[in-house]
Amino acid sequence: MSGAGPTRPDLLVVGGDVVTMNARREVLLGGTVAVAGERILAVGATGELRARWPGTPEWDASDCVVTPGMVNAHLHQTGDPLARARIPDDLPPGAAVDTWAVPLHAAHRPDDDELSALLAGVESVRNGVTTIIEAGTVAHPHRVAAAMTEVGVRGGIGAWGWDVPGAPFAAPAAEVLDRLGELVAAYPAGGSVEGWVTLVGHGLASDELLTGAADLARDTGARMTMHLSPSSADPDDYLRRTGRRPVLHLAELGVLGPHLLLAHAVWLDDAEVEALLADRTAVAYCPWAYLRLGQGVTHAGRHADFSRRGGRLALGTDAGNAADSADLLRAAALAVGLAKDMAIDPTVLGAAEALELATIGGAEAVGMADRIGSLEPGKYADLVVHDATGPQWTPRGDIAQQLVWSSDGRSVRDVLIGGRVVVRDHTCVTVDERALRTFAARASTALLARAGVPLRTRWPTVPAH
Repeated sequence: MSGAGPTRPDLLVVGGDVVTMNARREVLLGGTVAVAGERILAVGATGELRARWPGTPEWDASDCVVTPGMVNAHLHQTGDPLARARIPDDLPPGAAVDTWAVPLHAAHRPDDDELSALLAGVESVRNGVTTIIEAGTVAHPHRVAAAMTEVGVRGGIGAWGWDVPGAPFAAPAAEVLDRLGELVAAYPAGGSVEGWVTLVGHGLASDELLTGAADLARDTGARMTMHLSPSSADPDDYLRRTGRRPVLHLAELGVLGPHLLLAHAVWLDDAEVEALLADRTAVAYCPWAYLRLGQGVTHAGRHADFSRRGGRLALGTDAGNAADSADLLRAAALAVGLAKDMAIDPTVLGAAEALELATIGGAEAVGMADRIGSLEPGKYADLVVHDATGPQWTPRGDIAQQLVWSSDGRSVRDVLIGGRVVVRDHTCVTVDERALRTFAARASTALLARAGVPLRTRWPTVPAH
C-alpha cells in the first residue's frame, strides 16, 4: 500500500471461522476481518477488534466460514455463456471446437461479448470466485473489461492471438502482437483488470508469434497465457512439425518462464514436466473439461506430481460447454479426487491442498499472491462468507474438508472484492440478475441463428398443452 493507509476500518466481518490461508494456514474460530477501503486492515479476535474500533459497521458472520476469494485461472468469458448446454456432450474429438465453438465466437458482436462476460462474471462471484483469468478468445476485450468492472470481479483480460490463415480474428504475427500490446498498455499490470498476452496455442501460432508474445510479456511486465496439450493432438502435431514435444519446443524458443501460464498441460512426458519446473512456468488445471470432453486426464495427467514437486499450479473451469460450471470448489474436489484415484493412494493430495490451489496457490500461479489469495493485513479485501448452517455443514468438522468435499458454491452468502460488496445474501448486487436473464435469452436466440450451428437435444421437447 502507498503511504500509511487508513487507520480505521469501514467494515468488520465478525464472528465467522476465518480461513486465513496465511503462511501458517491459521483458522481463527469466531474471528473478525477488518476492511478499510479496498484493503484488509486487520484479522484477529472479534472482541479485540471491536474494542479497538468501536462503532464500526458490522457484517454478522456467525455460523459462517470466511475464506479468501478464489482464483479461476482459466475461463472463457465469451462464446459459451450465451450458448449454455447447446454444444452436445457426445461429440467426436475436435467437433465441439470446430463445428460449434469457433462459429459461435465468429458470430459474436460487441454487445454479445459484454453480455456474455456479465453472465460469466455473475456466475463466478456467486460461486465465490473473485479473480478470473480470461482464456483469450475475446474479439472485443474492452467490452469484456467493462463487464468485469461492472460485476466487480478482478482478473486478466486477453484477445484472440493466432496467425493461422482463415481463422476468425486471426492476423499476421506483427498485427496480433500490436493488438496485444495495445491491450496490455490499456490495462497495465496491478490494476483490477489487467491486460494479458494471450495466444490460442494448440500449434496455431508461428514461432515468430510465440517468441514475440513472450518478449512482449517480459518487456511490459504483463502475464502471458496459452492453451497446450489438453489432449494428445498437440504432442502429435508438434512432433510432426518440429520434431519436439510442445513444452520442449517452447523451451527451445525461450518462451517458458514465470511470466507464462499454460492452460491444461495434460499430455506431458517426463522431460516436459522437468522443463516446466526448471523455468517456473505455471499451469492452469481444468479437470472437469477433460472429463466432459474425454481427453484422457486419468490416463496422462501429471498435475498432482507437478504440484507436489513445487510446480506452480492453479485451477480453472474452462468454457461453459466444457466444464459446465464456474464453481471452483467443485473443480478443487475433482482435482484432488482424481489425484488420489490415479495414484491409487489416498495420501497424495487432500482437501487442504485443494483449498490452497483455489486460493493462495492459484494467486501465486497467476502472479498476484502479493495482493490476493489470503486474508492478511495489506492485501485486497477479496473475501467470501460461506453460510455454514446447512445440513452439509452439520455437525461441524474439519473446515477444509467441509469446504471441498461437503460444500460447493451454493453455500456462498456474501462476497467482497477490493472492499466492494458484490454478493449479498446469495445475490449479485452489482448487476440486475433478472434483467440479465431476459437479455441473455434474447441474445442467445439471435446468436445461435447467426452462427448457424446445429441444434439438437437427445430427448423430444413438446408443449405441455
